[in-house]
Amino acid sequence: MGHGDLMSRAEDVADQFLRVTKHGLPHAARLCLVSTFLEDAVRMWFQWSDQSEYMESTWSCGTVLANVFVLINLLGQLGSCVLVLSRNLVQPACCALFGILSLQMVAYSLLWDLKFLMRNLALGGGLLLLLAECREEARSVFAGVPSVTRRQSPKHLLQLGGRVLLILMFMTLLHLDLSALSVLLDLVGLALVLLVAVGFKTKLAALTLVAWLLCINVTFNAFWNVPAHSPLHDFLKYDFFQTTSVIGGLLLVVALGPGGVSVDEKKKEW
Repeated sequence: MGHGDLMSRAEDVADQFLRVTKHGLPHAARLCLVSTFLEDAVRMWFQWSDQSEYMESTWSCGTVLANVFVLINLLGQLGSCVLVLSRNLVQPACCALFGILSLQMVAYSLLWDLKFLMRNLALGGGLLLLLAECREEARSVFAGVPSVTRRQSPKHLLQLGGRVLLILMFMTLLHLDLSALSVLLDLVGLALVLLVAVGFKTKLAALTLVAWLLCINVTFNAFWNVPAHSPLHDFLKYDFFQTTSVIGGLLLVVALGPGGVSVDEKKKEW
């Protein structure tokens, strides 16, 4: 079987998967995407005093402001997730989640930690895709006629930005050792994320990344195997839900397609 035949077979499998899951996939994508915000809201509730004390000691902001910070994070994330999952006021909810992401990056000094910064940017890419999903295409009087304006509509630009930011998650998973297996995995992963970024064979590449990240997540972030009192438990739990949210973003790429600013869309014109 040649390379072309193998690719065609893989694309047929991806198309069949999409046909079977077309109704449930967007809902699963949304749930995965907001999972890290839901987990963080629950953590804020159960670790209220710890979070408040951390903010008070780090920023010397006083007890009242420290508790207000925790309350904003808890209610903002929980309320926004409910709105996203119920498909009500999705755009304001996404803006609120963007604000909370920005607030947390400053409050926890994540701007200076490259790994956490890239993961939060990847999560922001997922939110851009969610905004693209709920954004209605503006009707054109020249409906059906390809145009530069249509290809570069806000929805398509949001999809492009979301795809590009999502690939930052991969950069945090790179192996620094030079073993043959690690180099091979890095090269394959790099090829897949570049395909998603430029929008070529997008759905197949995104589905492959979803399967790959699922395997990595369950294997390396199995927080349920670590005692709850261990600091490693919280660290792995954070990683698990952040990765799950990025998986949700990739599932949105699969459900929505690459958008107008992509090689796949250009191929239709060619």
